[in-house]
Order: sequence, then C-alpha cells, then structure tokens
Amino acid sequence: MSNRPLIRPHLDDIRKEPAGGTRRKVPPPESTAAEAFYYIKQMNAGTPVVLLLNDGERLEGIIEWYDRMCIKLNRDDAPDLVVMKHAIRYMHKHEDFEDKGDLQAVDEQVDAAGTNGKRSRRD
Repeated sequence: MSNRPLIRPHLDDIRKEPAGGTRRKVPPPESTAAEAFYYIKQMNAGTPVVLLLNDGERLEGIIEWYDRMCIKLNRDDAPDLVVMKHAIRYMHKHEDFEDKGDLQAVDEQVDAAGTNGKRSRRD
C-alpha cells in the first residue's frame, strides 16, 4: 500500500452545502452608488444642470436634494420643482453648452435618435 492521503471531503463540509451541490452566483448589487456620487458632487458644487424630460420639456436649475424616486430642482426664475426620475430622459451640466442654440440642437438630435417618433412603454 502507498501512503497517499485520501482526497475526500469531510462529512461536516458536505452537510453545510445546499442540496443541489452547486453554489449559485451572487447577484450584482442593485445600486453601485455611482448615481449618488454624481448627485452629491453636483449638489456640493452648486452646478447648474439641464434636464430634458420625456415629453420634450427642458428644465434648468440646481439640484437641492434627491432620493430614490425624484430630484428637487431649484430654479431662480421659476418655482422650485420636484421631478420624478422616470420622467427624465437625460441630464447634463449647463456649462457643457455655452450657446443655447447648441443645446437645443443636441436636444433635437437626442429626441430624433432616441425615440424615432415613438413613445416609450412607460408613457
């Protein structure tokens, strides 16, 4: 006989494993905190942002606070708004576009490319 060790799992290890014998993958986290990091950065800096809503309306202001479902937007020339996140098509910094004509052209390009004349299922 040779003096090889037996390669067999211990009985306690077998009892701890699930009945199927295979371990399932852990699902990815629901939130990566990237969204929270972006909002906090913009709030602390007081950065003016532009929100383009699903219906084509454009809102400009500064983010005061946010939560899982909505964003509060402070505006100088109009009342403050609480905007539901599902109503926002996209958001960007206002300083990214100096001329409002450039901003409207980009909005029109996104509108034409993003929806192709169709409404989303959420609408």
